[in-house]
Amino acid sequence: MKKSNYWKSEHGYLYSVVLVLIIFCFAGCKDNDEAENVFDPGKPVLIKDFLPKKGGFGSNLILYGDNFGNNPSNIKVTIGGKSATIVTVKNNSLYCIVPSRAYDGDIHVSIYDNQGEEIAYAEAEGTFEYEKKWLVTTLIGKRYEVPTDEVEKEGPFNDCGCFKKMTWFSFDPKSNFDRMYITTHDCPPNRLVDFTNEYVSYFKTSGLSRPSIISWTADTNGDMIISDDIGTANKTGNWLFSRESGFTTSTGLTQAQSVTGAMVHPITGELYYAVYYNQDVWRYDFKTKELTSPFRHLRTKETIRMVVHPTGKYAYLIQNYYSGAGRYIARADYDEVNKTYTTPYIVCGSDNTSGYADGVGDKALLSRPAQGAFVKNPDYMGEEDEYDFYFCDQDNHAIRILTPQGRVSTFAGRGNNGTSGYADGELRTEARFDSPIALAYDEKRQCFYVGDNNNKVIRKIAREE
Repeated sequence: MKKSNYWKSEHGYLYSVVLVLIIFCFAGCKDNDEAENVFDPGKPVLIKDFLPKKGGFGSNLILYGDNFGNNPSNIKVTIGGKSATIVTVKNNSLYCIVPSRAYDGDIHVSIYDNQGEEIAYAEAEGTFEYEKKWLVTTLIGKRYEVPTDEVEKEGPFNDCGCFKKMTWFSFDPKSNFDRMYITTHDCPPNRLVDFTNEYVSYFKTSGLSRPSIISWTADTNGDMIISDDIGTANKTGNWLFSRESGFTTSTGLTQAQSVTGAMVHPITGELYYAVYYNQDVWRYDFKTKELTSPFRHLRTKETIRMVVHPTGKYAYLIQNYYSGAGRYIARADYDEVNKTYTTPYIVCGSDNTSGYADGVGDKALLSRPAQGAFVKNPDYMGEEDEYDFYFCDQDNHAIRILTPQGRVSTFAGRGNNGTSGYADGELRTEARFDSPIALAYDEKRQCFYVGDNNNKVIRKIAREE
């Protein structure tokens, strides 16, 4: 995924400035002799040029030519066969908005009389290069306006009710990204999303109090591990659900009170997990059955989410909640000699300040960062680390990106100068979330799924189809 997918180029900014100036000219200037701008049926309509030459849905486009007239209601512009919204027109220039899915890029202008009959037509010589944009849509679930009307149920994507208390998304590693499991903290049963059949069903985890995290063993079995945020001491905190049983038979792995984060090293297979009431991070070795505590995180009574890098060389510990403290993402590096992760250090955000700001390291401010996913960036090919980290920033109602260099930027959300809300559309100008908490990246379909917790639906972030 290239940076150009969501950052405008330097030339793009220049075009935007020029277009804004042109728009002001359209809005603020009147010809002394308006008759010069009236369509002349005795003259041809010409499209001489257009700018910019490429762009995506919602981009500004200026057509330069002759004999367009001055009445937008009598003009139709199509780009790639799709109707464009006309903002304003003068006889020799026309300002419009690029429609969605204008893939072919051919530009046509038609003039109509007051009876709706086409009386003139023009086509541009060149074609507009349509760039597919990343958009936010609502994929699964129904958003209810009245909470008492809410229903959760099994069913197809278009009739499965809402999704309450989503906590964690996890693809079955043997499903080729066709089955995604969802833990629903405080509100079981959990859900299974079948992308092949476009169906949502319940996934029962009998005996678990508050399922929090789903991990998978790194062996050939690929068994499921579910961590339980159980508030009682001396109870099982990590359970193994066998693939052989269809994930219906479980055995206890370790006793632990309130497991809020867990991960499995993808190469060596150790299970690491953090508990809420103390600072210890525990390591369970499946081969020796040995349980040790190799390092600690910053505070007690801290909800820590854990996401391991695909290579296993490091992992992120994400501070999701601590009353009165900051919000941060810390990194723990893997010690190849001792076969364990080492004490974490903060790479972005702060342990004493929360808020919203893009930036590097402690200059970036976060507010309850939650689940994230590593996504390979083609621009980093050949570098030591080829992955960006996309994560939910829950109380900032956004999806953000952390680069290997510690730079945080905002990928999606907070559209229309807002914060929380519900709106599909372009990543930054339109899309809005309300407490996004769970996130998964679908490598097969090259898109993101977001658990939009307060809207109680699953959102999708993908290039328009």
